[in-house]
Amino acid sequence: MLESAFKFPNQTAFYKGKVRDVYTIADKWMVMFVSDRISAFDVVLPRPIPYKGQVLNQIAAIMLDATKDIVPNWVKSVPLPSATVGLKCETFPVEMVVRGNLTGHAWRTYKSGKRELCGVTLPEGLKENDYFASPIITPTTKAHEGHDEDISREEIISSGLVSREDYEKLEQYTLALFQRGRELAAKRGLILVDTKYEFGKIGDTIYLIDEIHTPDSSRFFYAEGYEEKQAKGEQQKQLSKEFVREWLMENGFQGKEGQQVPEMTDAFVASVTERYIELFENITGQQFKKEDVSKDDQEKIILETLQKLG
Repeated sequence: MLESAFKFPNQTAFYKGKVRDVYTIADKWMVMFVSDRISAFDVVLPRPIPYKGQVLNQIAAIMLDATKDIVPNWVKSVPLPSATVGLKCETFPVEMVVRGNLTGHAWRTYKSGKRELCGVTLPEGLKENDYFASPIITPTTKAHEGHDEDISREEIISSGLVSREDYEKLEQYTLALFQRGRELAAKRGLILVDTKYEFGKIGDTIYLIDEIHTPDSSRFFYAEGYEEKQAKGEQQKQLSKEFVREWLMENGFQGKEGQQVPEMTDAFVASVTERYIELFENITGQQFKKEDVSKDDQEKIILETLQKLG
């Protein structure tokens, strides 16, 4: 599914993101379709990846269900392989990025000589992919277009983006969710390295929203061989969509002005689908089953779901 293109009764808003198509119904419910679009370097690539939407939607559904005892979440129903229906929340304008290892953006910052990230002091003497003594939260602003921007806890509170009381709750939820995510990953022989969580609010209640612990929102390492690779200074074996970014870079694309996306051949697209299915099965421990639902049936099933929710 490249795009959903529905018009539902009582629809009050529609938002098309890089990957998701989100419909607001009666200012109460949200219908989120996870398309097969794929983005990298803040650019939507020209060809969809079959079954990618199903992979992301179903991993998120499994992980949200496995963490609902920590914080309530927005999900009410997962009626379709690539669609979820749930509560419309007032979204907090920050993403809670949490890191257990010195990897990615944190490593690039550290390698440049800086020892502070989002107001968090980074200790001396670390190597790429080393564990932090305890997980750190490095929040970002939520950008509808372009890049999210690093921001500190103090800046978030002092600017009024989030109240101190709410932000302290977001921190508590974030660390508890990350701990649960690490426990779930460890059972699968994986290390949850870093991830992001998004939250919203209805009345006085905070809800976990969007997706969690998917290969698009998180980075995983394989636990087996981690210590040996660290000792030798070797790169860790990753379980994320980093392989897509690496392929683009190898072919001269990093999302910079004037650069063109390299040709995505049928063989490459098929290989990405296979990798996403591999990701699903490694993260969840379940066998992936390809499901195809016609557009007419999708619309019918969503309408029936909304009627049941009232």
